[in-house]
Amino acid sequence: MHGGRVLSYGLLGLPLAFAALPVYVHVPHFYAETTGLSLAVLGAILLAARLLDAGIDPWLGWLADRVSRPRMVAIALLPFALGFVALLNPPGVAPAFWLLASLALTYLGFSAASVAYQAWGTDVGTDSALRTRLTAAREGFGLLGVVLAAALPALLASDSSQGVARLGWVFLPLLMVAAAITFATHAAARPQPTVAQPLLPSLRRVLADQPFRRLLLVFVANGIAAALPATLFLFFVADILLQPQAGGPLLAVYFIAGAVSLPFWVRLAARFGRVTAWLGAMVLSILAFAGASLIGPGDLAGFAVICVASGLALGADLALPAAMAADLGERQGQAGACFGVWNFVAKLNLALAAGLSLPLLAMLGYQPGSGTGLAALSLAYALLPLAFKSLAGLLLWRWRHSLEIAS
Repeated sequence: MHGGRVLSYGLLGLPLAFAALPVYVHVPHFYAETTGLSLAVLGAILLAARLLDAGIDPWLGWLADRVSRPRMVAIALLPFALGFVALLNPPGVAPAFWLLASLALTYLGFSAASVAYQAWGTDVGTDSALRTRLTAAREGFGLLGVVLAAALPALLASDSSQGVARLGWVFLPLLMVAAAITFATHAAARPQPTVAQPLLPSLRRVLADQPFRRLLLVFVANGIAAALPATLFLFFVADILLQPQAGGPLLAVYFIAGAVSLPFWVRLAARFGRVTAWLGAMVLSILAFAGASLIGPGDLAGFAVICVASGLALGADLALPAAMAADLGERQGQAGACFGVWNFVAKLNLALAAGLSLPLLAMLGYQPGSGTGLAALSLAYALLPLAFKSLAGLLLWRWRHSLEIAS
C-alpha cells in the first residue's frame, strides 16, 4: 500500500486525539479552576464516568465485529462532537451534573469511534508490517492532534481556561475534514463480518488466548505508569515546577518528541523485533521518571529534557503494543472484540489514576495552589509510575519470546 493511503487512514486519529487531551488532562484542572468543584468530587465523577466508559468497550468491540466498521465510526462521531463541545463549555449552575452528563456523551461517541476505527485498521492492513505502518500513521496523526490541543489554548486566549473552552470550536472543522478524507479513501475496505458468536463467548475466546493475556498484563502495568503522570501533569507543573504558564508548551514538547520518534521505533521494530524495541523504550521512560522525582521549583530546562525523553519513549508505547494487539486480533478473526478489551483496559487505567490519585492526594494534604502536600504530589507523579513501568518491563522481558513469536 502506498504512503498516501496509509496516511489517509491515519488522519482520523488527529481529531480523536485532539479531543482526548482536554478530556483526560485538562478537564480535572479546568473544572477545579472554573467551577470550584473539589478534588474529591472531581475524582468521584471522573472515576464513575470513566468506569462507565471502560465498561462498554467490550460490547462495542463485539458490535464492531458484526457491523460495517466505517459506518459505526460515522454514527459515533456525532455524539462525540456534541459531548466534547458541551464538556468544555459548562454553565454557571450544576457543574457536577454537567460534567458527568457531557463526559458520558463524549465517552460513548469516542469509545465507539475508537474501537471501530482501530478494528477497521486490521481490515485495511493485510500483514504485520502494514499493520505496524497503519498503527504508526494513526498514532502519529494522533500525536499531532495532541500537540495542537496542547498549544492552542495559549494562542486562543490569554486566560488558559478560556483557551481550553475554545478548543471545541477548533475541533469541529478538524473532525469534518479528517473524517471526509479517511472515509473517501477507505470506506469500502471493510469485508463482511465473519464472526457470529454472542458477546460472552466472544470475550472468553479473546481472553483464552495466552499471548493476548500476557500482552494485556504488560499493557496494564505500562498503562498505569502513563495514566498517573497524565492526570497529574498540570498540577505538577503549577505546584512543583511553579511554572503554570509552561504547561501547554511542555505538553507540546512531550508529544512532538513522541511524533518524531515514531518512524525510529517502527524501523527498530522491523530490525530487532517489536518486543525488543518496546523494552528499550521502557528503559528510557524509567530514566525519565527517576529524573522527574528530582525536579524542584524553577527547574524548567531540566523538566523540558525529561519531557523530551519520556516523549521519545511514548512513540513506542503508542505504535508497538497496539500493532501487536492488531496481529493477535486478526489471527483470532475478531479484531473488534480484541480492541474492545484493549480499550477497556486502557480506560480502566485512566479511571483508576484519576479516581484514586486525586482523592488520595487530598487525604495526604495536597491542595492545588496552596503549597501543601507537595511531597505526595511528587511521589504520585514520578515514583509510582517508575514502579509500574519497571513491573511492565520485567513482565515483557519474561514473556518476550512468546509475545514476539505470537505477534
